[in-house]
Amino acid sequence: MTRKIAIITGGSRGLGANSALKLAARGTDVIITYKQDSSAAEAVVAQATELGAKAVALHLDAGSIAGIPAFTKQVQDTLTQWGAQQFDILVNNAGMGIHAAFADVTEAQFDALMNVHLKSVFFLTQALVPLMADGGRILNVSSGLARFALPGYSVYASLKGAIEVLTKYLAKELGARGISVNVLAPGAIETDFGGGAVRDNKQINAFIASQTALGRVGLPDDIGDVIAALVSDDCRWVNAQRIEASGGIYI
Repeated sequence: MTRKIAIITGGSRGLGANSALKLAARGTDVIITYKQDSSAAEAVVAQATELGAKAVALHLDAGSIAGIPAFTKQVQDTLTQWGAQQFDILVNNAGMGIHAAFADVTEAQFDALMNVHLKSVFFLTQALVPLMADGGRILNVSSGLARFALPGYSVYASLKGAIEVLTKYLAKELGARGISVNVLAPGAIETDFGGGAVRDNKQINAFIASQTALGRVGLPDDIGDVIAALVSDDCRWVNAQRIEASGGIYI
């Protein structure tokens, strides 16, 4: 049986790293991207290799589309080295957080968030789809903040809303190739995202847990398992859907 190959952006830490390892454990080879911390990315590669997967970390600045052609060429070269012509799974996970009240958001902050969370996702996917096998899987990462509103996330959440709409259009336009496209909306997770406030601030953590039906804050494993499941053949008939994995927050 031919092993599948997944590309996970932002795979050097947090949810991206966790999902890469979950996929590796399930027999999928992984290409992860990182922006700055090459040592963290290589640590993920080493762990994936220990799990029996082929793995590589490639540099990609998700805040600039200028690097997409070079990155695409690196993906092609990696596939050739692995004896493959195409890859099977794309997880658009790379992200960043800026917390600012609507009245205080600057144009620079807006552009930084837009470039990472919408523009890069759009054009990176556009560049990679020709290298994707028919019947492939694309999973975009959104946020629970696209469903409920918390002050300080007007730009971030609006862009995640745009990704949810884009997901439907991709599913419609790529369906003829058997490629399914879904969007996963995690709730608050204990990672270093946004400075690690959810993980490290006990008051914030306790408040989120109190608003969640399952009574706790999410862990990276909670999301990594969902990602691995959604891009598997078991979920082949799930398409154009928004799946929220938040433990039942604000219901």
